[in-house]
Amino acid sequence: MTDPNQKAFPVSWDQFHRDARALAWRLSGQGTWNSMVCITRGGLVPAAIVSRELGIRTIETVCVASYHEYEKQGGLKVIKAIDPDVIGATGSEGEGVLIIDDLVDTGKTARVVRDMLPKAHFATVYAKPMGRPMVDTFVTEVSQDTWIYFPWDMGLQFQPPIAKDSAG
Repeated sequence: MTDPNQKAFPVSWDQFHRDARALAWRLSGQGTWNSMVCITRGGLVPAAIVSRELGIRTIETVCVASYHEYEKQGGLKVIKAIDPDVIGATGSEGEGVLIIDDLVDTGKTARVVRDMLPKAHFATVYAKPMGRPMVDTFVTEVSQDTWIYFPWDMGLQFQPPIAKDSAG
């Protein structure tokens, strides 16, 4: 967060857990999912909570790097694609798959994953207006100029990752 006009939205572990459970509550009854694809890294924590609440056992990851140095969204890079064996037949286009992420911001990452699985159900805990059309279900909308400080990014103050190159 480098823009002084940007709003800060710090989220505690308790709040994030409540919000992720609220996402699971909204998703319950919306469909039957054969598997889940979580967008790493931000989607790992909500995926664990949602999969527990909904009883989803088959979980796959797709690794898309978009934020660099925790400050700005850069170019997108798919680091690890989705394993077709986990999500079912290649012709299904994601039918019966639940995609989970912590946040949809500009929608660029969501678009990349949505293109991989156009028939999947896309859910995030938080959504910003630019990315909101890319998701089917979310819990809380925040303004585009809000920077969400997730609990895994914070101690008593922002904590940079130990390994500098793990930020990408």
